[in-house]
Amino acid sequence: MNLCVNARDAMPQAGTLSVSAKNFHIEQNYACMNLEAKVGDYVLITLSDTGCGMLQELLERIFEPFFTTKEPGKGTGLGLSTVVGIIKNHGGFVNVHSQVGLGSQFQVFLPAFQKAATHEAEDSQMPRGNGELILVVDDEAFVRDVAKTSLQQFNYKVLVASDSFEAFSLYVQNKNEISVVLMDIQMPSMDGLNTIRVLQQINSNVKIIVISGLASNHKLLKDSQIDVRAFLIKPYTIKELLNTIKEVIVVNK
Repeated sequence: MNLCVNARDAMPQAGTLSVSAKNFHIEQNYACMNLEAKVGDYVLITLSDTGCGMLQELLERIFEPFFTTKEPGKGTGLGLSTVVGIIKNHGGFVNVHSQVGLGSQFQVFLPAFQKAATHEAEDSQMPRGNGELILVVDDEAFVRDVAKTSLQQFNYKVLVASDSFEAFSLYVQNKNEISVVLMDIQMPSMDGLNTIRVLQQINSNVKIIVISGLASNHKLLKDSQIDVRAFLIKPYTIKELLNTIKEVIVVNK
């Protein structure tokens, strides 16, 4: 309820609040990208709004007790700290994605009752690559490392870039070998949208999969008339990533 009230307050001129829930299995690769996550089954509750969004420096403090962005007398700063306390008491954790002008998204992970599952069998059924070269562009080193390790495990070759300019250099040098570009849309220096535009100028047939924590960025791509081959919402599993890459490579040959 607190998260819903906060979303309402972030949309004083009206907007859309979306609430969804789904089963979500966290495998070792995802757990490596989030220190609070443990391998296992979770229920993922996602609350997204189309409000004002938050700057990165605010995101880093929103769960601190008594910290609030509201006007004096309109917020105690205890709401979100209580939320995260409840979630942690249930063995869960929360991820937040936000972008100024595009809204915020809170993802609450709560451990699910364990059931007899054959995740190892699922791993053996996941699509494998045929040695294709993937360019991973992300400003977070641990995300690049996990993506690289995961893709190499399933028979892909991987190049990694920490920003747009490194991505341009690697792509120009290897554009005839690169099958897919995996692009995080929120990056410093030059954002993902402009990075995509430049890559498409270099090669109009470049195959790009966009990664974002905000579903609203998918609409932003369409509104900006930027055509990409696929869009993945964080958090994603290695199975979702492998299926998407395989589909982009096979369907778009």
